[in-house]
Amino acid sequence: MYKIIAIDIDGTLLNDAHEITLAVRDSIKAAKAKGVKVVLCTGRPLAGIKKSLIELDLLDEGDYAITFNGAVVLETASEKTLADITLNKTELEEIYAFCHAENVNVTYFDGKNMYVPSRKITEITCQDSLLLGTPLYHLPVEEAPESIHVSKVMLLDSPEKITDVIKKLPESIKEKFYVVRSVPYNLEFLQKGVNKGSALASLAEKLGVSQSEVMSIGDQENDITMIEYAGMGVAMGNATEHIKEIANYTTTTNNEDGVAQAIQMLILDR
Repeated sequence: MYKIIAIDIDGTLLNDAHEITLAVRDSIKAAKAKGVKVVLCTGRPLAGIKKSLIELDLLDEGDYAITFNGAVVLETASEKTLADITLNKTELEEIYAFCHAENVNVTYFDGKNMYVPSRKITEITCQDSLLLGTPLYHLPVEEAPESIHVSKVMLLDSPEKITDVIKKLPESIKEKFYVVRSVPYNLEFLQKGVNKGSALASLAEKLGVSQSEVMSIGDQENDITMIEYAGMGVAMGNATEHIKEIANYTTTTNNEDGVAQAIQMLILDR
């Protein structure tokens, strides 16, 4: 019996219309009613998943979420953080210096807000701010307070530009930070050791749940660590080939109720 289900949001929980289907919602509620902890595990901040938490009734005492790709683990009802692993200003400056030299669009987050160092705010940045439900401000890196705690630095640009930046990443950056691409148009920089898998492992340990009792469902590169960690790693039908290779089971796509199919098969025995 699996005691925790960790579910990615974009491309997994949500279909391409950014909706939770009735079948997915009902299967998640049925799993929770059976005593399974359902944990949304995402690159988004808390504000960007509130609507889903409400829709799925995951705001009770004892419900948890993993946000910012593992940088933050929290109780959803109280918003009390169990873990909050951030970058400091010096690390922000180091990442920004490289990105600025590559002329790529940079954003960074402090947990509550989203910032752009440049006055040139792109359409994709505005769209992401709206999608995440996160206020967007102009704040040059050099003007950020020394005490700032940065959850992640995120590049938002064309897929071609992001691919080019990845090719040029210096070893010093790759060795010092966790760098991950969750969709074609972004690249994220987090503290070393921060990822969905490590956050899920720490939450499972806190709850007294063994690795074999954890199930994870995802579709993209930032889901690799939690798919590898889980006793049952589930790839969406629309997942990357790498995710499908490392997963124990492949379900249907996010447009075909893939999360519901996996839960019904592996949790509800339907």
